Amino acid sequence: MVLAVGYLLQPWLRRKTKHGRLPPGPRGVPILGHLHLLGKNPHHDLNQLAKKYGPIMYMHFGFVPIIVVSSPEAAEQFLKTHDVVFASRPPLQAAKYISYEQNNMTFVPYGHFWRTMRKLCTSELLSHPKISSFQSMRKEELCLLVDFIEQASRDNVAVDLSAKIASMSADMSCRMVFGKKYEEEKFDERGFKAVMRDVMQLSAAPHLGDFFPYIGALDLQGLTRRMKALSKVFDDFYEKIIDEHIQFRDRGQTKDFVDIVLDFMESEQAEHPRVMRKVQDELENVVGLDRMVEESDTKDLHYLEMVVKEAFRLHPIAPLLLPHEATEDCNINGYYIPKKARIAVNVWAIGRDPNVWTDADKFIPERFARSSIDRLPTPSIWGWPERVRRMQLGLTMVRLVVAQLVHCFDWELPNMLLEELDMSEAFGMVTSRDKHLLAIPTLRLHK
Repeated sequence: MVLAVGYLLQPWLRRKTKHGRLPPGPRGVPILGHLHLLGKNPHHDLNQLAKKYGPIMYMHFGFVPIIVVSSPEAAEQFLKTHDVVFASRPPLQAAKYISYEQNNMTFVPYGHFWRTMRKLCTSELLSHPKISSFQSMRKEELCLLVDFIEQASRDNVAVDLSAKIASMSADMSCRMVFGKKYEEEKFDERGFKAVMRDVMQLSAAPHLGDFFPYIGALDLQGLTRRMKALSKVFDDFYEKIIDEHIQFRDRGQTKDFVDIVLDFMESEQAEHPRVMRKVQDELENVVGLDRMVEESDTKDLHYLEMVVKEAFRLHPIAPLLLPHEATEDCNINGYYIPKKARIAVNVWAIGRDPNVWTDADKFIPERFARSSIDRLPTPSIWGWPERVRRMQLGLTMVRLVVAQLVHCFDWELPNMLLEELDMSEAFGMVTSRDKHLLAIPTLRLHK
């Protein structure tokens, strides 16, 4: 009876508090709140709900209040205008075990350590000299990939672009962060990429302990056990690295880059041969067919820049930004945002907002012909300078890899029509293609 009455009164009780009006949102159910509304791809489900309830939406996941943000204007209010209020991270089960009690740059709560890590990230990892210092390494690793694909073109066999790009990204990450590449088996018997994939999936998985704190210790889903096992893998790996650095203190470090956008970009270009042809025409005019692309060439590749922006718009690396937490009560656009509420920014929805983008679901690079990088949904709303620099580091790598692969090779799908290309996503902390992209290369360069 009590639950039934509470359920019936819930919409009225939730609309107004002594502090002000809460954002609108769907009706939940007792105990679960709105968890039952989320499916395989939560960013899709939340986008559909936002179409009905608006760009700032109030929900409950278990006992935790959630504010879902789905427009660039609203996101700017939370992450730029009131960035200090929402700078902190909530306590999460995944962060507890994978990031050493939330003590890494991704999950650290707001405070002195957070400010120290920001300064360290800005000065030591993301400065222009640091990024430039690894230019020769990026070229070397990319040449290894091109050599592999060139051999595949001679043999007329398909290349698993998803796997090869992921491997190259992992090698670059290790060289930039640790100073050397590590063989897969030296990390863990499953391999570096398999472990990182588990980390991303577990970090994004709804953990009951995050929404029902009193049952977290029971580990009903088995997620805590799996996260503890992964934590042990990283402990052993980091111990090896520290021991090596004690013996050889001449290693360098900088920020690594993920391969997700590269994978989706190659998929979009395979699905849109007109776009690939225009990129190749631009490359022929700027670079010619007698040499590979140099990093210095990318500043003159204006259409390629549009393609990169469009890929980021449709396929953001993190469709839902890692949750922020309100450190105090706040008022946004006339709505009361309570202290401890978690903020979920749906970047995927922002990139497909029909109020911002014409033909929002279509891949049309030309929409950025008169735009700057700040028109991208992500950097413009992130606010903090080092976040934009992180994006710039990623863009540097994306531009070079895509330019090189499209310039050096023509691509075709193996025994498949364009309409059959599967662009479905595998949701996680970062969202990748659900199925690997296979394509057959043909060498274009004269040398």
